[in-house]
Amino acid sequence: MPIGRLHVLTDYHFQQRFSHAELARLVIDGGADVVQFRQKHGMMQHKLRQAHATAAVCQEKGIPLLIDDHIDVYFATGADGVHLGQTDFPIAEARRVLGPDAIIGATATNAKQAVRAADEGATYIGFGPVFTTRSKKDPAKVKGLQGLAEACQAVDLPVIAIAGITPARVAPVMEAGAHGVAVMTGITTKANPQEATRHYRRELDAVLAA
Repeated sequence: MPIGRLHVLTDYHFQQRFSHAELARLVIDGGADVVQFRQKHGMMQHKLRQAHATAAVCQEKGIPLLIDDHIDVYFATGADGVHLGQTDFPIAEARRVLGPDAIIGATATNAKQAVRAADEGATYIGFGPVFTTRSKKDPAKVKGLQGLAEACQAVDLPVIAIAGITPARVAPVMEAGAHGVAVMTGITTKANPQEATRHYRRELDAVLAA
C-alpha cells in the first residue's frame, strides 16, 4: 500500500469535542490520506471501542488506518498498520509478527535510528521533532530541517516529518526531502479540523505540483 503524504493523528487528549472516529471522518474529507489512531491514556476497553469506530470510518473511506503503539489493537481492528516509537515493540519483531504486507512506521530522531529501522523492516520513517512541539511530555531535542535532510538522505524509505509542522512549514519540510508530514494538534485543536486539513493539503499539493 502506498504511503500517503498527509498523516493526521487523531486525538482525545488535547481536545474532547470530537471522538477519534469523528476526527477521522473530518480529516479524510479535508484531504488526509493516512489516519493514525493515537490514544496514550485510558483503559484498553475504551481504546478498542474508539479504534473499532475509527477503523470503520477509514474502511468506508478507503483510507489506511495506522495504530500508534498498540499491536494488539491493530490485530483487533483489522487496521492497515502500526506506528511504533523507540520504546515500543521492536521493529524487527513487529515485522515478524505482522508479516510482509502490514505498514510499519518507525519513529526516528536521527539518521542512525532511521537506518536501523529501515534495516529492521520499517515501511516508512516518522522523523522528528523537526520543530518545537507541545504534544509530547518529554520530546527529543529539536532536529530542524538539517536533521530532517540528513535522515532523508540516509534511507530509501519515505520519511514523514512530524512535530511543529504548520502549513507554512510544509514547503521547507518537503524541500528538505520529506515524503510528507504528520500533524495532530495543528489540525485537531482547530475550530474546523476539516478546513485545517484542507489548508495542509493545499500546501502539499502546491509543492508537489511545482
